[in-house]
Amino acid sequence: MGKFIFGVIVGIAVVFAAVYVYFATGMAPVATSAQAVPFEKMLAHKALHAREEKEAPTTVPLTADEATYTAGAQIYKEHCAVCHGLPAQPQSAIAQGMYPKPPKLMEGKGVTDDSPGETYWKVTGGIRMTGMPGFDKTLSTTQRWQVSVMLANADKLPQSVKDSLSGPATPTMPPTNPTK
Repeated sequence: MGKFIFGVIVGIAVVFAAVYVYFATGMAPVATSAQAVPFEKMLAHKALHAREEKEAPTTVPLTADEATYTAGAQIYKEHCAVCHGLPAQPQSAIAQGMYPKPPKLMEGKGVTDDSPGETYWKVTGGIRMTGMPGFDKTLSTTQRWQVSVMLANADKLPQSVKDSLSGPATPTMPPTNPTK
């Protein structure tokens, strides 16, 4: 029995060593144009969904109404559209160069099948190794909820909100420091 346990420990150590060598020697694909590592997508999605289920809020503190949608649409245009796009607009150069490709949230199903709490969780903390930043330090809690509620209802927005989403995105640039 002792030899068996020793064999299992050595086997596990060899697997960890092989994985380390794979990454440490630069054999792992890291460019956005490279093929995905086997099981990469499946494992990433499993981890993301398991964490969301534990941490995403289940109650929404805002009403899903035109004012919330309008505010959310403006936030979306300023902070999200550069990657996720606007309705009937071509994908930006930034989005074209990302891996994984950012989903087009305003076309097709988007995130309308996600709860606002799930979207809020993603907007707040971001998603590692996807290019999706967390906005917990740059948007207020209310702003994060506004864009999350708007996205959860993107398939049933009033025409006035849809109209506000047409035209070019207006990304917000960080303030410059004139003393540098």
